[in-house]
Amino acid sequence: MKTVDFSYYIERYNTGEMSESEKQWFLKELEGNEKLRAEVILRKETDYILKNQNVMSLRNKLSEIEKQRSKVKTPSRKLKRPVYIQYAAILAGLVIIGSLILLPSRSMSGDEIVKKYYMVYEPPTGQRSAGSSADADFSLALEYYNAHDYNNAAILFNKVLEKKPNDMQTALLIGVSNFEEKKYPEAKQSFGRVIDDKDNLFVDQARWYLALCYLNTNETKKAKELFLTISKENGIYQNDAKKIMKGLK
Repeated sequence: MKTVDFSYYIERYNTGEMSESEKQWFLKELEGNEKLRAEVILRKETDYILKNQNVMSLRNKLSEIEKQRSKVKTPSRKLKRPVYIQYAAILAGLVIIGSLILLPSRSMSGDEIVKKYYMVYEPPTGQRSAGSSADADFSLALEYYNAHDYNNAAILFNKVLEKKPNDMQTALLIGVSNFEEKKYPEAKQSFGRVIDDKDNLFVDQARWYLALCYLNTNETKKAKELFLTISKENGIYQNDAKKIMKGLK
């Protein structure tokens, strides 16, 4: 069996160059491949670090230019700047450069964590036939969802849930749709419904997205408690939760 080289696809995914069908295939691969998820995150972190290194390189070049300029003779009246001001400027430059060097290991804010770890939930495709009005509504809602029209998706998913109140995947999709629309109270209610139901396959996802919701609403204590729970369970988000716990302010 031929092994897939994911390097090319990781680069296209991180830069947003994938077609919709290619992205759906790749997200399916991510769901069942923890090593691939880790590699995607590592590549994102590497790109982030390289950007900061570019800033540092520019600062070093500017510093070198300044040193060369200082060697050029200037009128004596321009050399009377107090020595302590020169040292203060040098110290400030060192502090800035030092902070850039230490940046990858610093604690992260809630916004930074959400930006780094959040990925929209990708439901399996072609899983329901339009055998009933609820199934037809679900298929149409899924089309809106995949087209990133989350407002209309949420409206139709809610219609499905009215007809099928035990459909926890639909409840999860309502939560994610509201999350994308920044309607966090509604999103939290949907994720809580999935978690409270317990007897379904979507509890892990609901906990994960609920924890991210708490970060977006500055409920850091609740977020920490939920990330701690996730980090202790053998789920797909366990490793990410552990990393977040280490970096969360």
